[in-house]
Amino acid sequence: MTENKEEIRVTKSKTGFYYSFLTIVLLFCLIQIGFGGILNISKTISYRGKISVLTKIRDHAQAQNLELKEDIKLFSSSRSLEGIARNNLKMAGEDEVLILINNNQSQTPIKKKFKHKKRKK
Repeated sequence: MTENKEEIRVTKSKTGFYYSFLTIVLLFCLIQIGFGGILNISKTISYRGKISVLTKIRDHAQAQNLELKEDIKLFSSSRSLEGIARNNLKMAGEDEVLILINNNQSQTPIKKKFKHKKRKK
């Protein structure tokens, strides 16, 4: 009878050890699953933010691209090229004379005084 009690105690201690070991393993698995879920959620939020920033950059680039295409159309016509040549490059047509008048007030004229010496003959 004492042997039976001892065997029962040994088997109870073995099953208790197994249960505690399985409990620790299950807790470890639950912790891993929790951290994995939190990490995936944070990555999803981060990637969505990056996607929104990149779509804003893309939309801005597309708008700028359309604006540049319109500028190319405007500048490729002969009238606009002539206007650029006349205004920016200071060019004139074949039978025209170009006169440039400089009205800069910031430039002060340089005054030099010359002494006239009489030359001896």
